[in-house]
Amino acid sequence: MLLGPGLAGCAGLELPSFLAPPAPPADTVAGGAAPLPWGAAPGSATRAADAANAAAPADPAYRIGPEDGLEISVWKDETLKSTVLVRPDGGISFPLVGEIAVAGLTATQVRDEIVRRLVRFVPDAEVTVSVVRVASYRIYVIGRVNRPGDFALGRTIDVLQALSLAGGMTPFADDREIRIIRREGGRQVSIPFDYRKLRKGEALAQNIQLRSGDVVLVP
Repeated sequence: MLLGPGLAGCAGLELPSFLAPPAPPADTVAGGAAPLPWGAAPGSATRAADAANAAAPADPAYRIGPEDGLEISVWKDETLKSTVLVRPDGGISFPLVGEIAVAGLTATQVRDEIVRRLVRFVPDAEVTVSVVRVASYRIYVIGRVNRPGDFALGRTIDVLQALSLAGGMTPFADDREIRIIRREGGRQVSIPFDYRKLRKGEALAQNIQLRSGDVVLVP
């Protein structure tokens, strides 16, 4: 019923957010990844088999999370080139720089932090940070859909694509009252999604890109 492509990305682009830290709930109503170069096993995909071949995202809102893979290089210095896996604690290590907490940051923010720390050793360093593997991205679809559950993917998707992965809505679903539940720091927001309007070609902007941890609720 619903289809959608994957996304591809790199680091010079602002790539935000997927991993918000746990926080007490407060309701607020608002309007298989690619294989790692070092041979580590890709993240699991609980529902979508096609996710295994998807590339890293180009979504400018993408934020790095645990188990994502980063390629970091410094121009004209092959000794400062490394492909690293983001650890479960959200950190990485890089020569001369040491430990960096990267979970929740964009690739551009990681690049800027490395440049800031490298300036003592390599003045005017030109650093590139690329997201080469996405494994931390997971969304949930619950309610009146044919295959509710969680979906671990190697790409970012929008609401229509999430509904498609869940097998579409059941005949008794209220497709005008779908909600996307999202955690924003210390609060939760509820974002409306009216499928009937979208089906008529109206309100297309509501088909937003989902962030890791988003829940699509179909009443």
